Amino acid sequence: MDAHPPGLKRARRAWCLYDWANSAFATTIMAALFPPFFREMAQAAGHTGAEATALWGYVTAGGLLLVALMAPILGAVADAAGGRKKFLAVFAGLGILLTALFATLGPAAWRTAGLLFMGANFGFAASIIFYESLLPSLATGKDMDRLSTQAYGLGYAGGGLLLILNLLWVMHPDWFGMPDTGFAIRVSFISVAVWWGVFSLPLLRHVPEPPVMGGAGEGPVITQGFRNLGRTFAEISKHRQLLIFLGAYWIYNDGIGTIVKMATAYGSEIGIGMTDLIGALVLTQVIGIPCSLLFGRLAARTSTRRAILLGLFVYLLISIGGFFMTTPLHFYLLAGAVGTVQGGAQALSRSLFASMVPRHRTSEFFGFYSSSGKLAGVAGPLVFGLVSQGTGTSRLGILSLIFFFAVGGWLLTRVDVSAGEAEARRAEKEAGYQEPELS
Repeated sequence: MDAHPPGLKRARRAWCLYDWANSAFATTIMAALFPPFFREMAQAAGHTGAEATALWGYVTAGGLLLVALMAPILGAVADAAGGRKKFLAVFAGLGILLTALFATLGPAAWRTAGLLFMGANFGFAASIIFYESLLPSLATGKDMDRLSTQAYGLGYAGGGLLLILNLLWVMHPDWFGMPDTGFAIRVSFISVAVWWGVFSLPLLRHVPEPPVMGGAGEGPVITQGFRNLGRTFAEISKHRQLLIFLGAYWIYNDGIGTIVKMATAYGSEIGIGMTDLIGALVLTQVIGIPCSLLFGRLAARTSTRRAILLGLFVYLLISIGGFFMTTPLHFYLLAGAVGTVQGGAQALSRSLFASMVPRHRTSEFFGFYSSSGKLAGVAGPLVFGLVSQGTGTSRLGILSLIFFFAVGGWLLTRVDVSAGEAEARRAEKEAGYQEPELS
């Protein structure tokens, strides 16, 4: 890092800090507190345990579908008009506001809760499109692997730190002058909104805005965005290796996302208490910090693709273990196993994709990256919900994830990364791309 100018080092640190900021939503809201909170509201409204889990699966799938449909358009608009950081700020602000509103929900208002979650998750996911599209302007080659895994490690630290504090509030509300656990959970929702907002500011201040290629187009920005979207379909079709990777990511990321979003709902259904659910997720965060960094080193010593494949193999074993899970100890063991691979697999997927993306079209292509992942991610929670509702148990839904990791991993072995990188560099040269200056 010392070989880079001070402005670049500061920009990289600020970029990584957004992972620290938004990971509070991913841990406290998405993975830990909100799924069982939602299930309790659904059960208070008269639904059975399995039905409540199924409803959570449908809400999750609906939110992912919304992101999947909008992501390519958002990326195309940003590349047409510039201002990726402004788009990031708008959608992060939406997610922050709706997250704070979780604290106002009534005891049986599961429908309102579902709508608020879908909106907050949309803001969260949309902001990440523009966040990730900034990566190729801050690093190249193996530097992208290191920077991406560093950001994930920082995200684990930030999300884990706030989750530990939230766990203490939930377990011992009297220590903090809170009347009960329910009040502590609602205060935890507000703490996520504050954390996310405050730690987003360094990125908005210090990361440079990448250049807009080709100047302003004709017509309104939205029209330009839709026009560019059509061109993006044609452009991506020229990048065969990128297409193969997207197909692999589309499948295996569905499995990863389903585990993250459904784990605590599933654990709650089989009788694991809130304290153990959150404690196991804290364990995931703690283990994830060093393991994310180790995956970056593993990718440097072998290859990014091989490191991802190792992570997918571990996930396959986790899916099998989840089918047999019955006790809190089992949940802790599986959560620890997830911590060893989750950050590394996702961070390296992001940097592998970025290495094959022409840097003058990063918002568009990252829009498709997010869209492909989110659209695929609809299937996992949806299948999980249907199986839970149809059989009265979610165990077979867990076992079905083996398919996603096995098929996604096989397709990943078909990607020629060097050829994909060469395709991207040729496209940049033809477009006259110039890297932004950092002082």
